[in-house]
Amino acid sequence: MPCSADTYLIAIRHGETEWNSQGRFQGHLNSVLNAEGLAQAEALGEYLCRERFDLLLSSDLGRALQTASAIARRSGHEVVVEPRLRERRMGIFQGLTPAEAELRYAGEYARFRSHDPEYVIPDGESMRQFFERTVGCFTDLATRCAGLTLAAVTHGGVLAMLYRHARAMPLEAPRDFALHNTGVNRFRHRQGTWQLQSWGEIGHLDVALDGPE
Repeated sequence: MPCSADTYLIAIRHGETEWNSQGRFQGHLNSVLNAEGLAQAEALGEYLCRERFDLLLSSDLGRALQTASAIARRSGHEVVVEPRLRERRMGIFQGLTPAEAELRYAGEYARFRSHDPEYVIPDGESMRQFFERTVGCFTDLATRCAGLTLAAVTHGGVLAMLYRHARAMPLEAPRDFALHNTGVNRFRHRQGTWQLQSWGEIGHLDVALDGPE
């Protein structure tokens, strides 16, 4: 008989990368954390080491693993790699800025900007495919780890999918929420349903941004 205990999720976006600062589509490609991202990750690790959680998961992309490693150094957890937590595969747009993508692939970029959930980026994923992959992963983990608290380092797009799911927000609706690098977001999985508890905790970034007095 399946366990009905609640599962708690601390869902975290990776630190800022070079490509984040340049506004480039990253997708399944990688860009290392920049100096600010490294400081954010260290502040995040210090913040989360005061909390109890049972499992530390990470996307297998380098920017997430770098961030998860900063947590692991303080918490003592092993990082469990979960490829399903990757960012949306952005196909032909990966590595480009929006302006470059529009110039090089005008028709495809216009379709992407239409926010049609069924539109599949060439060599990439549709938003629907991305949603099903990531929310399915979180639900699978929550079911298998019922009663535990999970921390997962992932990507802005992944967090957006779970936020939309928990709030019953249509995929095509304009985004009305912020996605902060190393922002901490909290969810509860209860009897097959995701509930959003808090969104966008960034108090720890005061340390990273202000530095020592």
